[in-house]
Amino acid sequence: MRVITGSARGKRLSVCTGREVRPTPDRVKEALFSIIQFQIEGRRVLDLFAGSGQLGIEALSRGAREAVFVDAGSQPAAIVTQNLESTGFLDRAKVWHMEFTSYLAGNCGTFDLAFLDPPYRTGLLQRAIPLVARHMNQGGTIICENPVDEPLPEFAEEFVRGRSYRYGKIALTLYKHKDVT
Repeated sequence: MRVITGSARGKRLSVCTGREVRPTPDRVKEALFSIIQFQIEGRRVLDLFAGSGQLGIEALSRGAREAVFVDAGSQPAAIVTQNLESTGFLDRAKVWHMEFTSYLAGNCGTFDLAFLDPPYRTGLLQRAIPLVARHMNQGGTIICENPVDEPLPEFAEEFVRGRSYRYGKIALTLYKHKDVT
């Protein structure tokens, strides 16, 4: 796994081991960042269920102002920190080793972009979307990676499910504020 473009282009990223971790395939990551390419520069990003942190790190490489990484696993938190050190982004990032509900219940501020890529078919994504929507700026975008056959809510707080992009068995589903869509 590598950083696709930007200031850390080509840098290899370490990945977590185990069956619960499923890194986003490079072709899906490339498609995702093509979709949001004009929404990254200077933005605050949330990488929830961060795993290796590859989505938030890609956003930092492309000019995001700050990225926050949240994962309940101790191995993912350590890997994210290692990847941030190797790419030189540690000063623009925060890593939280905690449950997403605890993080979002605190004073975490607002975000412009949020990446949600939890383990599939666990119900975590459906629980996380409305919680994350409460912490999004009005012009922000929530991006969910999910199996194409997994149903997602149409609404989450003031955010509305928008376009879904299909890549084999994986879908990228975007949520935008109802007044911005």
